[in-house]
Amino acid sequence: MLLDKIEKANDIKKIDKSDYGELAEEIRQFLIEKISVTGGHLGSNLGAVELTMALHLALNLPEDKIIWDVGHQSYTHKILTGRKDGFDVLRQFHGMSGFPKRKESNFDAFDTGHSSTSISAGLGLVKARDLKGEKSTIVSVIGDGSLTGGMAYEALNNAAKLETNFIVILNDNNMSISENVGGVSKYLNNIRTATGYLDLKEGIYNALKSKPGGDGIVTRLRRAKSSFKQLVIPGMFFEDMGVTYLGPVDGHDIEGLIKVIEEAKRVKGAVLIHVLTQKGKGYGPAEKHPARFHGAEPFDIETGIPSHPRTVANYTDVFSTVMCKLGQRDQRVVAITAAMPDGTGLKRFRNMYPDRFFDVGIAEEHAVTFAAGLAAGGMKPIVAVYSSFLQRGYDQILHDVCIQNLPVVFAIDRAGLVGSDGETHQGIFDYTYLSGIPNMHICAPKNKWELSDMMKFAVALEAPIAVRYPRGTAYAGLSEYRAPIELGKAEWITREGGIALFAVGSMVKTAEEVQTLLHEKGYRASIINARFIKPIDEEAVLSACEDHDMIVTMEENVLSGGFGEKVLTCLNDHEKQIRCVMAAIPDAYVEHGNVELLKKEIGLDAASITEKILEKL
Repeated sequence: MLLDKIEKANDIKKIDKSDYGELAEEIRQFLIEKISVTGGHLGSNLGAVELTMALHLALNLPEDKIIWDVGHQSYTHKILTGRKDGFDVLRQFHGMSGFPKRKESNFDAFDTGHSSTSISAGLGLVKARDLKGEKSTIVSVIGDGSLTGGMAYEALNNAAKLETNFIVILNDNNMSISENVGGVSKYLNNIRTATGYLDLKEGIYNALKSKPGGDGIVTRLRRAKSSFKQLVIPGMFFEDMGVTYLGPVDGHDIEGLIKVIEEAKRVKGAVLIHVLTQKGKGYGPAEKHPARFHGAEPFDIETGIPSHPRTVANYTDVFSTVMCKLGQRDQRVVAITAAMPDGTGLKRFRNMYPDRFFDVGIAEEHAVTFAAGLAAGGMKPIVAVYSSFLQRGYDQILHDVCIQNLPVVFAIDRAGLVGSDGETHQGIFDYTYLSGIPNMHICAPKNKWELSDMMKFAVALEAPIAVRYPRGTAYAGLSEYRAPIELGKAEWITREGGIALFAVGSMVKTAEEVQTLLHEKGYRASIINARFIKPIDEEAVLSACEDHDMIVTMEENVLSGGFGEKVLTCLNDHEKQIRCVMAAIPDAYVEHGNVELLKKEIGLDAASITEKILEKL
C-alpha cells in the first residue's frame, strides 16, 4: 500500500505523481475504517483529502505552517505527519485529539476547535515571520461555514494591508459555479499570477507613483481594471477588500491545487484561493447525509447506520419536544441557533414554525444581540447554543441583554463535560461566566421532566435566564419529585440530617450514588436539588445548617466562580460554623475522553466525592 510509505512528514513527496489518486483513495478508506470504530468527524475530512495532500506537496513543513479553521478537517494532515497509529485511540482518553494540538505535534501550528479563528491566527504568524526576517509560507484553511463568523472578516480586513505573502484557502463544499464563469476566472488567474505579469504590474505602478499625480493615475487604472474583473470574476468581494482572489479551483484535482498554491506563494500580499470540494466525498452515506457524518458515532461501513443506535431520548430530544409545545402555545416564541439546528434540537421547530426560526450562521455574538432585538420588539426569543460556543457572545449577553433586562432565554446544551471533543468543547465555565452578570438567572434540571418544567418557567420569567443541561441520555429517575419551579428555590429530595448534599443539575444523579455509598459507611445524608445557581437558595443553605454537620456542593463546572463558592459566601456572610466540601472541576482544561473516565480522573465521580467527604469527617 502507498499509505505504508507515509511514516513521517514530507514522505508524501516521495510518492510518484501518477499515484496521487490511488493514495487519496487509500486515505479515504483508512479514515472510513478507523472512524467507523472510534467515531469522529468524517464528512469534512473525506472532502479535504486532496486539498491536504496538495498543501503537503507544495509546502515544506514544519517551516511552512498550516492553520486549520475549527480543525475538524485535519485528519489527513495527521496521517501525512506520521500519526496513523494514533487513529486507533482517536478522541479517547490519553489518545490522539480530533483537533490540531501543538503539544501533540510540531506540525500542528495552532490549536483550534472553534470556528472563524484561522485567518486571525495566520495573520499573527505572518507578522511574527516578517518581524523575525523569515521566509516561510503561512496558510490558513477556512470553510465556507466559518466565513459566516464576523471574526473572519475582521481578520481579512486587517490582512488586506499586508505587503508580504499570506495565503487563505476557502474550502467551499456548498457552492457551485457555472463552467463559463469558472473557465474565464481560471484564465484570468493564470495571467494575473504569472511572474512576468506580477513583475510588470508592480513595476508600472511603482513608476507611475513616482511621477507627479501618479497616485491618482494608479487609482484610476485600478478602478478600470476592477470594473472589468467585476464582470467575470466571482471573488470581487475579496478583491474589493484588497485580497487577491484565485479560483474557483477543483478541490479534488491535486496537481491543479499544487499549481495554484505555487502561484499564490508569489503574491506579495494576502491571497485567497477559492477551492470547491465535496463533503463526504468517496463514501456514499456521507455524501448523501453530510450532516449526519459531520461528527459521527461508530457506524457500520456497509450501511452507514450507527453501530449502537440510541434507544432512549437525550436532553436535546427533550428540549426539541418542549420547544415545539412552547411554539404552539405562544406565537411570540421564536428560536435562534448559530448554525446548529440539528445539534441543538431545533430542526423540528424549524419545520413546524419556519417563520419563527432563525439560523444566523456561525455568529454567536450576532445571535445574542439579534435575540435582544427580538425581545425588545415584544417576542420571546430562545437561543439554543452549546455551552462552550456561548462563551463567544459574552459581551453581548452582558451589554445587550442583561443591562436592558430583556427576557432572552439561553438554552445551553452540552453543559458540563462533553467527552471526546476535548478542551475546546467542554462546557465547564458557564456557571462562572454567566453568574457574574447582574440580572442574569441560571438554573439546571436534575432530569428530563425538570428540563421541560424549567423551559416553561424560563419563557414566562420576563427576564434573562439560562437553562443549562448536559449532553447524553436524559435522566428519568426521581420522577416522583416534581415540585413547581420557583425562582431561586431548591428542592429537598430527602432530608436525613448528617451530610447535606447540595447538587446542581446532572450532579443530582451522582448525589444519589454518593448517598448510597455514605449509607454503606453508616452515615446519614440528605439530597438537595439546588435547581438555581443564580440566585442560590440561601434559605435552604441556612436551613441545612440546623440539622446537618457538613454541607457538600456538587457541580459540573469549574470551582472558581461556581455554585460551591456561592454557597460558601452565603455561609460566611451569615457566620455559620459548618464544614463545607466543594466538589467541582479543578482549575484546569479537561482533555478528551469518555465522560465517566474524565470524572474519575478529576475526582468528580461518586466514589471520589465520597472519599473526599470521609476525609473531612
